[in-house]
Amino acid sequence: MSFTEKTLECSECGASFTFTTEEQEFFANKGYTNEPKRCPSCREARRANRYNSTGYRAPREMHPAVCAQCGKETEVPFKPSQDRAVYCSDCYNKIRPSTRR
Repeated sequence: MSFTEKTLECSECGASFTFTTEEQEFFANKGYTNEPKRCPSCREARRANRYNSTGYRAPREMHPAVCAQCGKETEVPFKPSQDRAVYCSDCYNKIRPSTRR
């Protein structure tokens, strides 16, 4: 397959950037069907925001909740809503379907 350089517009900052033939070959080899939406600077900034200085993801924001099964106070990584039951880790592990075979 033959590639030619393309000029794209960053969806984040609006700057024009070049989608090189090497990058297009890399995308094709990985099976990616979409062109990049962000320029290299915005892609790097997005990656940096995902991970802290040690290279690991930043801790999740936790929200207080009360377990619907045992009444214990717990924290969950989502904002609980009144219309759905929330469980502590112990109760959740007891009631969830086993994924092991």
